[in-house]
Amino acid sequence: METEKCIGCGRCADVCPGNLLVIEAGRARLRDARDCWGCTACVKACPRAAIFYTLEASLGGAGGRLYAEDSRDTLTWVLRLADGEEQRIAVNKKQANDY
Repeated sequence: METEKCIGCGRCADVCPGNLLVIEAGRARLRDARDCWGCTACVKACPRAAIFYTLEASLGGAGGRLYAEDSRDTLTWVLRLADGEEQRIAVNKKQANDY
């Protein structure tokens, strides 16, 4: 979590199915990372990209981080690798569940 970006809106805490996030002193805080199962609901809910998902070595290398940028019709997943490379995957929300 990048606490300096957090605006304390509480959206992450509202969507966390495990009730693992709390707002303290105007910032979000994860109670215990060991309890998180990686659903990424908080990542998608954060309007400031203050929350990221750390990827395992097999998924993005050591230090790779996955953020989400939300707009009206599109959710863009932003993968920032440890070497500084950035990859983006845009998903049309209206077609996201079309299989």
